[in-house]
Amino acid sequence: MTLLQLKYVLTVAQTGTISDAAKELFIAQPSLTSAIKDLETELGIEIFHRTRKGVTVTTEGEEFLSYARQVIEQTNLIEEKYFHHGPVKHQFCVSCQHYSFTAEAFIELLKNYDGDQYDFRIRETTTYEIIEDVARLRSEIGVLYLNDFNKAILKKTLRENNLKFHSLFIARPHVFLSSNHPLAAKDPVTLEDLDPYPRLAYEQGTHNSFYFSEEILSTRNCKKDIMVRDRGTLYNCLIGLNGYTISSGIISDQLNGVKIVPHRLDVDDYMNIGYITNAKTIPGPFALRYVKLLKKYTK
Repeated sequence: MTLLQLKYVLTVAQTGTISDAAKELFIAQPSLTSAIKDLETELGIEIFHRTRKGVTVTTEGEEFLSYARQVIEQTNLIEEKYFHHGPVKHQFCVSCQHYSFTAEAFIELLKNYDGDQYDFRIRETTTYEIIEDVARLRSEIGVLYLNDFNKAILKKTLRENNLKFHSLFIARPHVFLSSNHPLAAKDPVTLEDLDPYPRLAYEQGTHNSFYFSEEILSTRNCKKDIMVRDRGTLYNCLIGLNGYTISSGIISDQLNGVKIVPHRLDVDDYMNIGYITNAKTIPGPFALRYVKLLKKYTK
């Protein structure tokens, strides 16, 4: 196995076809096909399914490619630092629950990045997909929370996927309300105060167990429930429908304005918000910088 072969398979996965990858790599298509087959034979796995329309990555191939990306990223950093090679398109991906501080940290990471090229990604997604992304090394970092209700199930799931949880901070439950909400002047707010208003929560897809909910107290009965997929829609519904959602209490005025404000929720509960990493790998330089920024924005 060579670094060149790793670059070959990553280019094929990115372009989706052998022919397009060969053009991008400036090599003959038969040579590229042969190099990939040799690598698959050496590894004892099939990286790609060949079809008439191109190639698709197998499950085994997906795991291998995630390791290959890390190797190439580290090689690029070495080449840039010690061999003064030209600009490299660095990569970094984080998967997270819907917190404004994860976006703030991501934005500052990019502002501090001094390279000419990059491929950085932030995925605000379901709890299960966060775990799956980090387990399959699609993301280096995942951000989620644990509490007494979900930690037994989530810790078991993390162990099964060889993942580690690192605590960032303990948050006391808050509700996000519109600044014009009828309860805007009340602090703290009780669950009974919230009963007449719509409760907003993030949809968890097919893995919609209460243990994977992004909001605490998700098992509590509510007359009005609204499920959404993204943070922008949730905030619009908070403002437009006098709704509420339960979260950490940290919200960015700079990113989200002052139309949504956090209020303490009068319950005996907590959120241990942290990040997960894959025990099989060592976080790269961008992941380490991102964690440092997460700590900055959650003080």
